Amino acid sequence: MLSKEIQLEVNKGAMLPLMEEFYTIQGEGFHTGTAAYFIRIGGCDVGCHWCDVKESWNAELHPPTSIDHIVDNASKYADTVVITGGEPLTWDMSLLTSRLKDKNLKVHIETSGAYPLSGTWDWICLSPKKNKLPTETVYNAAHELKVIIHNKHDFIFAEEQAELVNHKAILFLQPEWSKKEEMTPLIVEYVMNNPKWRVSLQTHKYLNIP
Repeated sequence: MLSKEIQLEVNKGAMLPLMEEFYTIQGEGFHTGTAAYFIRIGGCDVGCHWCDVKESWNAELHPPTSIDHIVDNASKYADTVVITGGEPLTWDMSLLTSRLKDKNLKVHIETSGAYPLSGTWDWICLSPKKNKLPTETVYNAAHELKVIIHNKHDFIFAEEQAELVNHKAILFLQPEWSKKEEMTPLIVEYVMNNPKWRVSLQTHKYLNIP
C-alpha cells in the first residue's frame, strides 16, 4: 500500500511505476533499426493472452519512481525516448513528456490506446487490442497503426482498425512472435495484395537484443 503522499505524486504523474529502462535498437514498426532509450512503465489491464511482458501488468510490483530520476537517466543516452509498458496511458504522461522535451529529446509512445491520450509526443505507435479498444483521442493522433496478427481473423480486425484511425497513420501488420512461422507468409501475401499495409517484424528478437 502506497502512502498518501506517494499516491498523490503518482496520480499527478510526478512518480510512475517504473518496471525497467534500457538503451537498445528499436525493433518494430516505422523506426526499426534506430537507437532509442526505452522506459517501460508498469500497469496494464488490457490482458492480451500472448503478451510477452506479463510481468508488467501489476503496477504494484514496480516501485513508484520520480520522473526526475527517469529523465536524468534517459538524457544520458540517445536523442529518442520510447515510453512503453504495460499500458503507459494508464498514467498521466504530461509531466514526464514535458520534462523529456525540456531535455530536447524526441519522445515516442507505444500504446494500445485503451485510455485517453495524455502527454506531448513526437510519435505515437498505436497497437490496438480487441480486449479493450482504443479511445478516439489516440485514433485521431496516431502516427502509426501496428496490428499484431495472431490468427487469420486478425486481418479483419486490422481492416476495422484502419477504418477508425486517422488517414495519415502508417499501417503495419506484425506477426505475433509465437506464431511467426505460420503467420509471416500470410502477412507477406496480404501486404502484396493490399499495399496500403507494410510488414513489421520483431527484429530485436532476431538480433537477440532487448
